[in-house]
Amino acid sequence: MKIQAKTLEEAYSKAASELNCSVIDIKAKVIQQPSNGFLGFLKKDAIIQIGGNDKKEDRTDIKKVCQIIKKDLKQLLKTSLYDIEVQDVTVYNKDTIYILLDGEDTALVIGKEGSRYKALSYMLYNWVRLKYEYKVKLEISEFLKNQEEMISRYIATITGRIDMGDKVYTKPFDGILPLIAMEQLKALYPDKYVAIKTNRYGKKVVVIDKRKA
Repeated sequence: MKIQAKTLEEAYSKAASELNCSVIDIKAKVIQQPSNGFLGFLKKDAIIQIGGNDKKEDRTDIKKVCQIIKKDLKQLLKTSLYDIEVQDVTVYNKDTIYILLDGEDTALVIGKEGSRYKALSYMLYNWVRLKYEYKVKLEISEFLKNQEEMISRYIATITGRIDMGDKVYTKPFDGILPLIAMEQLKALYPDKYVAIKTNRYGKKVVVIDKRKA
């Protein structure tokens, strides 16, 4: 299945919605990188290919990959204008690598409503997933932890309606919050349909409904 969108981020989000899964669970091949062209001409959308050959090759040992990523990230951040350092790169679980960044400029790296965090997270995801076939959990200071805790508190206020079997829409979310909400709701309700949708005002919401037979 091919997914086309203006950016790679939008393509992965669209694929996650269509497949009813988390972005980090998507294994895709980038068919075409997006391009703004020149003076508005020859613009190109991002195109990714989902699925395909399911044959898995032997992956590099995850602990060795952590060492490689830590070394490469340190070199990359040395060229950055921000005061940010790699604090830790370690095994989160057998399929996921945990990356912790911290420093004086964490707020700048995170960006408004987590915009830069989201972009950096996608960049690391594409790099690690495509090259080493592992997922990434990125933490900058305690940004992700705080966002997850905030979403958990909100979800607690709507579980009653969900448990009654109603079709429920969350409040609109910005930044990475829709993804966090979807992941938490999928964990709580594995037998229900949970997906990110865009409402008529262009805002992201998460819908929870009975899974279609």
